[in-house]
Amino acid sequence: MTQRAVIRTRLDEAIEWAGTLLGLIGAGLLALNMPNSGYGFIAFLVSNGCWIVWSIRGRAYGMLTMQIGFTVTSITGIVRWIV
Repeated sequence: MTQRAVIRTRLDEAIEWAGTLLGLIGAGLLALNMPNSGYGFIAFLVSNGCWIVWSIRGRAYGMLTMQIGFTVTSITGIVRWIV
């Protein structure tokens, strides 16, 4: 494996794990149903961004489509939380 392939693989893994952990944090914050739980939508939004990048890099177009939809729901949650 070339040095470039190793770096790409590590970057993909970092993006994947960041998306995973932020998604779990977002779900946990929303599950607490406290006044600050809306920050969960922000965690979800960043998680969506990670998964979108990961999906494009890996050509996982089903995941990309799902994450675009989830991005809309994350933005909706942020707007409703603020307003």
